[in-house]
Amino acid sequence: MTVTTRTAIAAAILLAGLAVQTALATKARALEPIPGSITFQGQPTTKLLKSPVGSTFAHRFYADGAHYEETYKIREDRSLELVRRQRLSNR
Repeated sequence: MTVTTRTAIAAAILLAGLAVQTALATKARALEPIPGSITFQGQPTTKLLKSPVGSTFAHRFYADGAHYEETYKIREDRSLELVRRQRLSNR
C-alpha cells in the first residue's frame, strides 16, 4: 500500500467513527418535558390500561406564548415516554 492509500483509509475510519459517536450522542439525549407537558411534574398517577403497549397519542397545549403538540408512547410498565415535540405557532 502506498502512503496516500493508507492515509485515505485512516481518514475514512476516523470519519466513520466520528459519525457513529455523533449518532449515538444525539440519540442518547432525551426530550425533556416543558411546562404544559403531561410528564412535566413526573409521570401521571393514572395509567392508560386499555391502550396497547407501544401505541402513541398526541397532546396539544399552549405554553410560553406558543402552541405545541407532543407525541407520547406507552411503555411496557404503562408509563409515558415523550418522543416528539413540535411548535405549532406563536399564537
